Amino acid sequence: QGQLMESGGGLVQPGGSLRLSCATSGSIFSNYAIRWHRQPPGKQREWVATIFKSGTENYADSVKGRFTISRDNAKNTVYLQMNSLKPEDTAVYYCSIVVPGGPRWGQGTQVTVSS
Repeated sequence: QGQLMESGGGLVQPGGSLRLSCATSGSIFSNYAIRWHRQPPGKQREWVATIFKSGTENYADSVKGRFTISRDNAKNTVYLQMNSLKPEDTAVYYCSIVVPGGPRWGQGTQVTVSS
């Protein structure tokens, strides 16, 4: 179908790490770019990272050097490894797949960075 499901969110201390997962089914997964966005409380959704079919990765300046996006085509899963987390990383994190007709979004997973 192509519907996405995020998981792996939770509460972590500043400086900690989390790995988010975005899973779906269908052979179309490996043929399109996957993106991560996030929406902090009271703010608009912002782009975080993209991984293309080729494996090329793009990152927002705010997470560059701390976050890593990767994909496992055999598992139809994309990951977002988040290291050196900061309180300002607190947000609902969403994944999307860029397909013809517009992106398809998951429901999101909450990440809270707090002492």
